[in-house]
Amino acid sequence: MGASILKGKQFYIFAKNYLRMTLIKSISGIRGTIGGEVGANLTPLDIVKFASAYGMWLKNNTKGKVKVVVGRDARISGAIVQDLVQSSLLALGIDVIDLGLSTTPTVEVAVPLEAANGGIILTASHNPKQWNALKLLNDKGEFVSGQDGADILEIADNEAFNFVEVDHLGTALKKDYLQIHIDAVLALSTVNVSLVKAANFKVVIDAVNSTGGIYIPALLRQMGVDVVELYCVPNGKFPHNPEPLPEHLHDLCSLVKESKADLGFVVDPDVDRLAIVAEDGTLFGEEYTLVAVADHVLKTKTGATVSNLSSTRALKDVSDKHGVAYHASAVGEVNVVAKMKEVNAPIGGEGNGGIIYPELHYGRDSLVGVALFLTHLAASKLTCSALRSTYTNYYMSKQKIQLTPNVDVDKILNKMAAKYASEDVNKIDGVKINFANEWVHLRKSNTEPIIRVYTESTSATKANELAQRFINEISLI
Repeated sequence: MGASILKGKQFYIFAKNYLRMTLIKSISGIRGTIGGEVGANLTPLDIVKFASAYGMWLKNNTKGKVKVVVGRDARISGAIVQDLVQSSLLALGIDVIDLGLSTTPTVEVAVPLEAANGGIILTASHNPKQWNALKLLNDKGEFVSGQDGADILEIADNEAFNFVEVDHLGTALKKDYLQIHIDAVLALSTVNVSLVKAANFKVVIDAVNSTGGIYIPALLRQMGVDVVELYCVPNGKFPHNPEPLPEHLHDLCSLVKESKADLGFVVDPDVDRLAIVAEDGTLFGEEYTLVAVADHVLKTKTGATVSNLSSTRALKDVSDKHGVAYHASAVGEVNVVAKMKEVNAPIGGEGNGGIIYPELHYGRDSLVGVALFLTHLAASKLTCSALRSTYTNYYMSKQKIQLTPNVDVDKILNKMAAKYASEDVNKIDGVKINFANEWVHLRKSNTEPIIRVYTESTSATKANELAQRFINEISLI
């Protein structure tokens, strides 16, 4: 895993050349919009081809019968996509464990428990309702590597499928993993259900009408929480942009205050990102979900923390407080997981509200995040806003520079790294320059001619000024 970054980039470039521009892929799978002409979107033909390619890849690397766990979020196209995926796998002679309406972390948990060879999650994560995707897992319930992804795409490109005779078709078995996942979360050493029950919390949950509306209220009630449901009907009709960003959370913030709730949670459609609203309707900050959870975990577990290069410095502050090392990985969950394994980190994740807690599994998991955060809040005996005030305030600015297609982005980034060589420079993913009280992260996009310019400082004004400074400097190269 540690050497998969370059392979992942090679896979991305390979996939970009193979697929039309409206089909987007990463090292975890393929996504696109539903509907439209062949080749212009994620069509039934695409779904069958890539599900079959994944199935053939598993068969080529497995002795004996192959088993795959499949689950989906609640988006409108989900049932159709699942039928196509499962039929393709069954036609290859692969057995399917059908979790139905599920979550990304639930499928990840189920794969090793079912002794399955892999898993497919049908979700476009935070994308709007017209999108869907196939996220691909290995036998550990973790996203496939860059090289594995390249191999799968090559099979798809060659249409190298061997469908079986009728007597050897796979079988499908429906299973419900809701309680299994919840039980696993509540059994974690750092989750204290009795403490949370004693706190008598009232919590509002916005599940954007996806599967979080099934899973999160059930978890909360089993922790003794008074639950107020907002957009928890799993019909895929997203009432607002499903990405849990501040501009999309006005209804949640208002209902938390109106309900006199202790806090609010919001998850994305596949329930691997978690954001928090305090009792006064203010945003806890998506970047600070991991910060608070890590603060709790490190009280009883010793070990390093990990987040990606574009995540807040506040995690390093918490790590310093507990006397443990902080490590930054390249952007992307698979890279965070690789670094966590390398340094044996007990907690890590991404600044987008993704909590990765290896005691349960190596994947972003909002159920874990909810349980750990509520335990932390109950133990602190503080209000949610007061707990947030215990962490240093940092502010981010996220900008981009549009380039002409023939620009050598690597050359630009190398020049910026050389210019600031006297500073703390990290080049594992683009160029990140750490200053005393702020940082800038410059990354090229693999899908369009742009440079992403992310900055963090001690005020919003300073973060924006730092971003503009680097945009100006790059324009002069």
